[in-house]
Amino acid sequence: MEKQPEKARRAPVMKYGLWAALACAGLFLLGCRPSQVLLLPPPENIDRIEGYASLRISGEQGSARSKFTFLFQLPHQGRIEVTDIILGRTLYQIIVDRERAVFLVPSKRVYWEGDEEEIINHFLGFRLSLEEMISLLQGRWKESRGEAEEEKEREDWMLSRDEKGRILIGQRGSLRFEVREFISGSRFPQVLIFQHSSNSGRLRVLRLSFNKPLKKKDPFSLAFLANYKRVNWEEIEKILADEN
Repeated sequence: MEKQPEKARRAPVMKYGLWAALACAGLFLLGCRPSQVLLLPPPENIDRIEGYASLRISGEQGSARSKFTFLFQLPHQGRIEVTDIILGRTLYQIIVDRERAVFLVPSKRVYWEGDEEEIINHFLGFRLSLEEMISLLQGRWKESRGEAEEEKEREDWMLSRDEKGRILIGQRGSLRFEVREFISGSRFPQVLIFQHSSNSGRLRVLRLSFNKPLKKKDPFSLAFLANYKRVNWEEIEKILADEN
């Protein structure tokens, strides 16, 4: 994996101390609620994945926790909304729509545009494509592929499976992930831990559903950006720091 500049590798969720401290208390309360993680059994053909998760990241800049909702239309569209755990307000959103990817702050009507791996880097602290992020969440790297062919397709990743054939560990360069818990004995990860040269973290899936009707007609459309101001990444960082 190509090493990124230090500034680019730092995820925004790691930098804001007050919000991180409040989030710790909120996540504790959230964890006390009983919940059904897998809302319905997964269909044979998955076109859309929707869910809710918590994320903890630790690195040189400290530790932070967040919660986020996600909606993925396989294979090339995604929407992530990161929310303040205590106040329930939207901190920022990420939208990937085929050829475009944006990181936006709705409260200020501003956005930054980059390639999808850059966008996800600012969310998680390391580069992933949208396809790889979807693969992590669904525990499968290629739909409609046999295992041997799947391994051939993913030569850039070293993947290990458990005795049930579920993907348990993956590594590419300095990035390594491990599934600590699966959802209800399925192949879908519930708790993922990851380690990278710049940070480490833990992702817990709190709710997961498949092929649900869309609440919005086109949740991945970027037409609304006509009413937003495009800014550079440094301005986005400053806004997020001021908001927290």
